[in-house]
Amino acid sequence: MIQDIAPHIYHNEYRPVPPNENSFLLYFEKNRCLIGASEDALSFPRFGALPGLPRALSPDLLYLFSIDSCTFYLSRKRPDFDPEEFWMMPTDIFRTATPDWLSFAGITAHQLYHWYDIHRFCGCCGRSLVHSDQERMLHCPDCGIMEYPKISPAVIVGILHKGRILMSKYAGRTTTHYALIAGFAEIGETIEETVHREVYEEVGLHVKNLHYYKSQPWSFSDSLLFGFFAELDGEDEAITLDTRELATAGWFTREEAPAQPTNISLTSEMIWKFKNGEVG
Repeated sequence: MIQDIAPHIYHNEYRPVPPNENSFLLYFEKNRCLIGASEDALSFPRFGALPGLPRALSPDLLYLFSIDSCTFYLSRKRPDFDPEEFWMMPTDIFRTATPDWLSFAGITAHQLYHWYDIHRFCGCCGRSLVHSDQERMLHCPDCGIMEYPKISPAVIVGILHKGRILMSKYAGRTTTHYALIAGFAEIGETIEETVHREVYEEVGLHVKNLHYYKSQPWSFSDSLLFGFFAELDGEDEAITLDTRELATAGWFTREEAPAQPTNISLTSEMIWKFKNGEVG
């Protein structure tokens, strides 16, 4: 999956040290990112390649994280760059670009960029928020309100019955591949309750014998995904489709189940677990 970058090691501790010549700079404009102008491999500009860039940390130059011993920083101001050496590219490139560890760094940085971008001011009094010196937190010097990065818990559910798995397509999306039942947790419910609710809301079925599989940070939607396999509760396989959420849904055998071409997502890995006969 996208976070599986071994032998590289991701360090998300907030350690705001100044950048060095080899540190990476991340710059975004909405859903576009500044990357190296190469069609062979993903790269980001290093500070050594942008000599005019300030090196002192500030509200416009923020420490992000490190991978191995390499540090990554977010610039909130557009840097001067040679358009023949660097391009602004859509962040969807991080779904397929290699090396994997830089794709993971890019989409994780974009999640933090989005959080910083929408938390410039206090939602209570309107004062500019200030970054903590101790942790990744923004606080209001007047109200004392504290803001932490947004992480939305969600579930992915592989429903199994008689050697088949239930798969669906989202409604109103440009993507056309099949996926598993999924949805965000609501306030006041457990993750297990989310599984039962989402399955019933989207396809009108009940499930039992939930088996937790694995979790995944999914920065494309600020989510933390929890994967479950579950069995159909009862013999009634009839699907009642929520057409606001789904375009179609159906039962597939291992041979019929359409697998996604890439394996960056928890959904894709779970589908392949079923196809390979490791579950169900």
